[in-house]
Amino acid sequence: MPIHVTALADPDRTPSSHRLAWLACGDDGAPLGYEFLRLFTKEGQEHLAELTLHVHTAERRRGAGTRLLDTAVAAAREDGRRSVVAQADADTPGDHFLAARGFREVLGLTYARLALDELDAGRTDAIHAIADRPHPGYRLLSWRGTVPDELARTFAASRRALDDMPMGDTDYGVVVWDVERVLAAAKAVADRGDLLTTVVAVDEADGSIAGFSELVVPGDGKGDGLHYGTGVLPEHRGHGLGRWMKAESIRLARTRHPGLAGLVTDTADDNTHMRRINDALGYVPTRKALEYQLDL
Repeated sequence: MPIHVTALADPDRTPSSHRLAWLACGDDGAPLGYEFLRLFTKEGQEHLAELTLHVHTAERRRGAGTRLLDTAVAAAREDGRRSVVAQADADTPGDHFLAARGFREVLGLTYARLALDELDAGRTDAIHAIADRPHPGYRLLSWRGTVPDELARTFAASRRALDDMPMGDTDYGVVVWDVERVLAAAKAVADRGDLLTTVVAVDEADGSIAGFSELVVPGDGKGDGLHYGTGVLPEHRGHGLGRWMKAESIRLARTRHPGLAGLVTDTADDNTHMRRINDALGYVPTRKALEYQLDL
């Protein structure tokens, strides 16, 4: 069956990346699948592209996926990219497709969920006790949406807490954060109608942010929220700040969004510290995903 791949206009452009998009159709014009290729443009990630590819279940094993993939890889090479990464759930058609086409597995991820609508009094009390526990020299602060102006610079600086996050063999580079990128990330969440809450630990000695935890909730306050990241600067580790901030995020989510069903987090399999935090807070593993990389 002839397969036609057409480039589409994609308005998704941010200060740190932009996307290319393609649609695969048959001779009759019926769509078979689509893909996005995100090209990162900020310093530290100009070598990287991220692929999202989907073929309709009924159209698989007919060549549409391969045609789409070849198109994306050619575009990545033309743009001077060194690596293309893609993610798939373990032991699924996507997992097998990537492995069969030259991608190598570079990272395992475990998704875990905290069922807010099933929390008993004992677990709730335990989470509140963690959030209420004093941490001498630090205080918790939170905001909704965009970071307050007076905290923008120290919040951007705190993002380096994720620079040494375990990433397996992924050629992810170093994400360089500045105020512009922080504001753009918050705007992207708001533009799609979701709600961003950020909890930070503030160093009382100088008022700087020592760590942060971000949570995104659907705009209607229902379904599942998603943890975007929790990190503590190296010089402030060892004080339990990560668990403290994440517990406060859970408490705020329950208070502000009583209709929320659960909270989901994804953690690299070799990030043993964060996995212990998730276990202590009651998160239960739900699925395994694999990060794949194609070296160009």
